[in-house]
Amino acid sequence: MPSLTPLHENYCKFDRSPPSQADLLEGLSQLATSSVSGVAELTQEIHRQIFLQYFAFTPRQANFIWDNGITKRVYGLTQHIIKQYGKGLAVSLRGLNRFFPVLHEKPLTPAMHFVANAINGVLGDHMLKDHNPLALPMILYDRNSQPQTGELSGRVVIMLHGLCMNHFSWAPQQSSGLGEHILYHQPRANVLYLNYNTGRRISSNGRTFSNVLQELITKNPRIEKIDLIGHSMGGLVARSAIFYGKQSDYSWVGLVDNLVCIGSPHQGAVLERLGFMFQQKVGQVPIASILAKLGDMRSAGIIDLRHGSVRDDDWEHLEARIGQMDDCRKPAPLPSRIKTYLIAGTLESESSSSKTLEALGDYLVSVKSALGEHPHPQFKLNVPDERKAIFYGLNHIEIQHHPRVREQIIAWLYPAPSYTYDISQSVEVMAD
Repeated sequence: MPSLTPLHENYCKFDRSPPSQADLLEGLSQLATSSVSGVAELTQEIHRQIFLQYFAFTPRQANFIWDNGITKRVYGLTQHIIKQYGKGLAVSLRGLNRFFPVLHEKPLTPAMHFVANAINGVLGDHMLKDHNPLALPMILYDRNSQPQTGELSGRVVIMLHGLCMNHFSWAPQQSSGLGEHILYHQPRANVLYLNYNTGRRISSNGRTFSNVLQELITKNPRIEKIDLIGHSMGGLVARSAIFYGKQSDYSWVGLVDNLVCIGSPHQGAVLERLGFMFQQKVGQVPIASILAKLGDMRSAGIIDLRHGSVRDDDWEHLEARIGQMDDCRKPAPLPSRIKTYLIAGTLESESSSSKTLEALGDYLVSVKSALGEHPHPQFKLNVPDERKAIFYGLNHIEIQHHPRVREQIIAWLYPAPSYTYDISQSVEVMAD
């Protein structure tokens, strides 16, 4: 039997090494004791509001009855039981770490990464604040899913995943994804995959990514070109990194040759705005206003998708953490020197003219948002039409790794005299 090691409640990692399986178990154990009790408190508050608002007592009378009545005591006991259940689950998970210390050395499997990144997307900023070891650091992985360590030279292509996704998302179900096809056409290129906590502010991830890139070229001075390819939120993180890289006068910005954004909500995501509108309306209903508090639980990264915020000053001046419905962004123009390519997906067929489907786009991002279009010139990305493409019949997830999208990106970025791409009727390249 392995020797037992002391178990510390404040088990946290602050370095930039990948999380281990022990980190996953400890992180889940911390969530068990925090989130379960939070649900109990929310339920108690709902019951309390019903009691206060529907028995015609004055607030003073109602609070006195509540504080001295049996209902509060029952909830106190129930919450105590729930907390004990959470603690029991936490002890069980931590027990695995104690009995199997080898878990501290084992990296996460692809399935574990799926769980970890999904949780980070929803609660990542809360986890970071609570020093949860499952709050993911930002790490560059190589094509073998190992943290990048070797020397790099020539062209470097970096892929950035979207909300709740991970670096394995570029090649689903063990198939060869965009990165491998790029290597087929550019054998000397270096393809790296960024993995990061998508629950953080997009601008915070952008600043971190900018620092990571500067560190990368400092350690690898033979890097000549950098291509950035981002899906969904990944495209916004890349834009934010470029913005802050320019502000910091970082040399890596001058090496960026191409930027590709696949289904990125440059002008915001439809569903996040609808969710915020629903939260506002629910908040105006007496009892249901408590349910609106659930909206506060979603991460800052998700909130930033409402309007496609990529700068700190898009949100840091707002009093409420949830932001507001009005678009208060500051401009973040792209350098004209960087060749930018924008890809939009839509559920409609090419022959359809449905305004609803046009607004919904790929069911998360509208076509206009993905193409950087906006009625105000300061927010419009001003990308030439020949560098935009609309793919019909594809949803938000499919466009990340669909063969038609992949072939279009390669035709744009790495054209060769012997390489021709027949653009079918299911894709519209917006050339004159």
